[in-house]
Amino acid sequence: MITCLGDALFARVGVAAVEVLRRLGVAVDFPGQQTCCGQPAYNAGYAAAARDTARAFLQAFAASEHVVSVSGSCAAMVREEFPRLFAGRPEEAAAVALAARTFEFSQFLMDVLGVQELPVVRHATATLHHSCHTRRLLGVVAQPERLLGMVAGLHYVPLPHSELCCGFGGAFAVKMARISTAMVDEKVDRILDTGAGLVIGLDMSCLMNIEGRLRRRGHYLEVRHLAEVLAAGWQG
Repeated sequence: MITCLGDALFARVGVAAVEVLRRLGVAVDFPGQQTCCGQPAYNAGYAAAARDTARAFLQAFAASEHVVSVSGSCAAMVREEFPRLFAGRPEEAAAVALAARTFEFSQFLMDVLGVQELPVVRHATATLHHSCHTRRLLGVVAQPERLLGMVAGLHYVPLPHSELCCGFGGAFAVKMARISTAMVDEKVDRILDTGAGLVIGLDMSCLMNIEGRLRRRGHYLEVRHLAEVLAAGWQG
């Protein structure tokens, strides 16, 4: 599941995720007819429009054994909101079933594949941004940290106040620009406090927001999705 933002701006993250999954022995299929999951419309209060989009999404992944997303936000939409969106409707059973087999990338590696070790090397001091939806809705916290612990040469520094939002929040960053900027400034301050040269995350929307603010403030830290770090450092 590439997601809209991934497809439009960060295709490299999808490619990296596919590389890692295949190296772990997973047969990867990419349904060309996949669409937006409907989250933007749903969050804006347009449930009917979101349902129309989600129907196409249900059809696109109807035959998938598992659905792996490079965005915890989009995975949370499918896992948490699809059953509500289709409650009492003909698609309810399909929505509930799809929700049960949809996972965020690090969640799939740890909770489904049961990865215990990785042949990955990366020499850097890194910190990890925990996205709101990934942390709060999916409960994904330990999984990415355990994966980073498997990377040889990586010095991981936990991010202070990692539970705080980066200020992106989709349309929130546009509608509440001043508040959003204050939030991402606080996040950037905490990142700089770690002394890390590499910022890792699970959602490119958050990382895009963080990287943009870092650049505007004159800081050029490397910002990468977890899948990119694992794919680039894979040995053999």
